[in-house]
Amino acid sequence: MAPILAPTISLSNGQKMPVLGLGTWRSYESEAEKACKEALDCGYRHIDTAFVYENEAEVGRAVKSKIAEGLIRREDVFVVTKLGGIHHEPKLVLHACQLSLNNLDLGYIDLYLLHFPVGQVYNGDGNVHGSGELSDVDYLDTWKEMEKLVEMGLVRGIGLSNFNSQQIDRVLKNCRIKPLVNQVECHPGFNQKKLIEFCRERDIVVTAYCPLARPKPDLKWPPFIYDATSEAMARKYNKTPAQICLRYLIDIGVVPIPKSISKNRIEENFKVFDFKLSDEDIKIMDQYNTNERMIPFSGMRNHQYFPFNIEF
Repeated sequence: MAPILAPTISLSNGQKMPVLGLGTWRSYESEAEKACKEALDCGYRHIDTAFVYENEAEVGRAVKSKIAEGLIRREDVFVVTKLGGIHHEPKLVLHACQLSLNNLDLGYIDLYLLHFPVGQVYNGDGNVHGSGELSDVDYLDTWKEMEKLVEMGLVRGIGLSNFNSQQIDRVLKNCRIKPLVNQVECHPGFNQKKLIEFCRERDIVVTAYCPLARPKPDLKWPPFIYDATSEAMARKYNKTPAQICLRYLIDIGVVPIPKSISKNRIEENFKVFDFKLSDEDIKIMDQYNTNERMIPFSGMRNHQYFPFNIEF
């Protein structure tokens, strides 16, 4: 029997992106390949990776194996990867894209994101995280080269990640091809509602990484997974607290990409399309927002393009 698939959302260029995907940050080697295969088997058609995750090849192998089995065609799966910080120099952008294309070996990239507005000094492809030395490359110059990748047919669409509202507007005022997506940290504890509305007004979709805020069962944290209110809501809908969180994000217009390497969790995270939260329950979930980031990127705080020094 064919798996149930996620609904899709239309991006501004007409591409259809499934409203839930599999995140792969810190999914390594065989782990990543196995997780992607299991996700595709249960209905995921949106896989998110990045050059710095060092698992693009594994993601590509998983997709190709399911194409070979006849489960999917290449055009059925929406593959996202990202330009790493070490490749912000304009002369390196095409090179970086070709590295990712070679790693994935899927012919093209559905969505290619500029991973962070702050770049790092390039000292070779081997050190994907850079030396720690930050570069002064203007992300607009990087974006102009990313636009060329679309025109060359190497990527279908381009977008941003970890950009604030002022930086998004600066890109929009200086671009030929507008960003389709801004991928940011987003979960009930940091729900990004102002940024979501800002992006919605500009026809940019927000993708949510860390949508469950990396739960810590031993500490019963975060509260929107473990407290009495979340547990009561889960019972009301006959779902788990994690499923309530993912449905909440979908209901407020965000595309969550939960990461897991557990088959049971991968399947659980996908079973969120047979219910919706009531308006009242969305308001209850809103109350978990503290406006506190889990991932502050504090080592870049003094850079001129650091994105988190303003409200959103």
